[in-house]
Amino acid sequence: MSTARTIDGRVAAQTVLDDVAREVAALHENGIEPCLAVVLVGDDAASDVYVRNKVRRAQEVGIRSVEHRLDAATSEAALLALIARLNADPKVHGVLVQLPLPAQIDAGAVIAAIDPLKDVDGFHRENVGRLALGEPTLAPCTPQGCLILLQQTLGDLAGKHAVVVGRSNIVGKPMAALLLNAHCSVTVLHSRSENARELCRTADIVVVAVGRAGFVDAAWIKPGAVVIDVGINRVGAALAGEPARLVGDVDHASVLQVASALTPVPGGVGPMTIACLMRNTLLAARRQSLSLPDPLTLAR
Repeated sequence: MSTARTIDGRVAAQTVLDDVAREVAALHENGIEPCLAVVLVGDDAASDVYVRNKVRRAQEVGIRSVEHRLDAATSEAALLALIARLNADPKVHGVLVQLPLPAQIDAGAVIAAIDPLKDVDGFHRENVGRLALGEPTLAPCTPQGCLILLQQTLGDLAGKHAVVVGRSNIVGKPMAALLLNAHCSVTVLHSRSENARELCRTADIVVVAVGRAGFVDAAWIKPGAVVIDVGINRVGAALAGEPARLVGDVDHASVLQVASALTPVPGGVGPMTIACLMRNTLLAARRQSLSLPDPLTLAR
């Protein structure tokens, strides 16, 4: 029995980052300094790590980053006022508010308040709508990274049957839209799907984003399929003497024996998410500063 090839997200992400760095350097020569504003509300440890990683990557590719760290008791009105100032600042090209937010703040209202041109997370309803219509836009970073990994692995995706397991607004739905724009036939499976396993076994491409460790095993996968595991689940911490470890939504060991290629966790989709955030910041800076075509076009 053959073993699937591991899709190295770190190598793929570095390729994206190198492309972004070259384009950022070209903007610098034209007197334009791309800038990403990152807002963190509260002291969530995981969010703090994510923000530090994003700021570090921005510095590496030449993007200026501005951090706004707010107290956990910050009101929604105060946060919206900060977003309004960042929207109005011509030196800021991308605005990212790290999620989750404290209970007193409505995340939907915050996302809606960000200028769609500066919405580097790709969550604003205008950008979501443009994605659904197949128009160039700032697409959500994680599914965008998944698409790039699939294209690097398979080349042209046209005509392939793709199954997306999970229908979240952040990953599942935009992933389905991106795959449709790449001319795949797309099936979305979710908690109320009937015969989900059998449907999944018909797919050439499987993208799993359900937030349940090891949910999809080899019985879900057609031999030779390419599998993208978006899940990040921390397991083992509650067991005496066993250190916590990160695992995906795919049962890695069994799927390796069936699939032709599979992303690892960690080291698969995660690095691509941050790389695509840098890519979106570059695109946002170009659109706001220059009347030039985008150097990095999204799949249609």
